[in-house]
Amino acid sequence: MDTINKKPYYAAGLGAFIIWGFIPFPLKALAEYPSGQILYFRVALSVALLLAICLLFRKKQVKGTLQLVKNSQPKDRKKFMLYTFLGGALLTVNWLLFIYVINHINIQTGSFSYLLCPIITAVLGFILLKEELRLNQWIAIALSAVSCALVGSGEITSLLFSLFIALSYAFYLITQRILKAYDKIVLLTLQLLLSFTFIGPFYSYFSEGAAVVLGTDFYLNVVVLSAVFTVLPLFFNLYALKELTSGTIGILMYINPILNFVMAFLYFGEQTTPLKVAAYVTIFISVIIYNLNLKGRKKRGDGLVIPPVGTTAVGK
Repeated sequence: MDTINKKPYYAAGLGAFIIWGFIPFPLKALAEYPSGQILYFRVALSVALLLAICLLFRKKQVKGTLQLVKNSQPKDRKKFMLYTFLGGALLTVNWLLFIYVINHINIQTGSFSYLLCPIITAVLGFILLKEELRLNQWIAIALSAVSCALVGSGEITSLLFSLFIALSYAFYLITQRILKAYDKIVLLTLQLLLSFTFIGPFYSYFSEGAAVVLGTDFYLNVVVLSAVFTVLPLFFNLYALKELTSGTIGILMYINPILNFVMAFLYFGEQTTPLKVAAYVTIFISVIIYNLNLKGRKKRGDGLVIPPVGTTAVGK
């Protein structure tokens, strides 16, 4: 397929990460509610939408996934169950942390975590999956460590939250690479069902101390968060991955945290320090260095980028 015919796929990829880049807006609109309560309704509505889509439009993929699991070896079935369970747990932790950070710390911390995430994922891929790394990628990893040291020397709490968000998302991506043979939407639906199972019994704890009664504004914002900022960009991302390599999608992914930074400073009026600016510049440089010589990279089509909170390519 030539470049002209790929335009819709590039547009879909851009659209997904531009949408995810604006996720602070619906989250900030819900800032007065407990983070766990937001997570509960976001997961519930997202899984309801995905179930409807699977049952109405993706029956073939659901049956194919079930058949694939049924026909697999016992050890592969155990691997499927284990990593699907882990994926649901990691996604729950990632979404909850991201919601909390955006609403109760700052947007910069959440954005920084998603700049770190691809590089942390590369390190985990090297350690756990024995994936090779080029010299420039090791240099980028070293620069990322310097960036973390700069943030940590100024505000250790922000660094720890960024690292926890990045690590939960990176481990999630590793589980998805292991389960690359299975349909991503079906997997995500199963993982969100598990997520809802995890958090459902704790709703009273999540909503404890809520100062605001749930009203129309709350439900409207959660519907927007679930439909527009979770399910819609996910489908855009999946459509883009039909023709674009995961390496290309990985480059587009950086649109998300860059937009977050821009909004943090220009719209939400967040302040920063010279030390943090140096850290942000360093991590941006490391990202550029890490992605040098893309033509020499192996093309992979099995990746699914999930943003914050969410942004699971499943998003945020």
